[in-house]
Amino acid sequence: MDTIRFLCEKIKMIENRVSERIKLKPEFERLTTIPGVGKILGLVIMLETGDIRRFLKCGNFTSYCRCANADCYSNSKKKSENNRKNGNKYLSWAFVEAAHHCIVACEKAKRFYDRKKSKSNGTVATKALASKLSKAAFHIMRDGVPFDEKKIFG
Repeated sequence: MDTIRFLCEKIKMIENRVSERIKLKPEFERLTTIPGVGKILGLVIMLETGDIRRFLKCGNFTSYCRCANADCYSNSKKKSENNRKNGNKYLSWAFVEAAHHCIVACEKAKRFYDRKKSKSNGTVATKALASKLSKAAFHIMRDGVPFDEKKIFG
């Protein structure tokens, strides 16, 4: 227990130092309205994204976050895989972590995850939820609106 308490104190100290040194953008507060996104994931998303206006469409941002498939199909046959390593690996990690936490925090997200998991496996379901969260983050940062689960999960 002493080790856990010590590590918790160190984590809080690191979070405080990071908060002191980083200039928070207005969209940071709105990013933390997403279920499963706290201070650290919000900071990672905000800092790794940079200027959201550089992405013309929501799909471009989702692809940059490595939350979109990179397969090429023709006549229902898989022809090739595009470079899966394109994009930002830290954003990919952040949205997958947010998806894991979102399953616990949001009932509609859990139902979406369970529905996807019943058709495929847990990894695909987690990535699908991460994709939805990346699309929500794009609209939150670009339009300055808070998270609305009705728009994402219906």
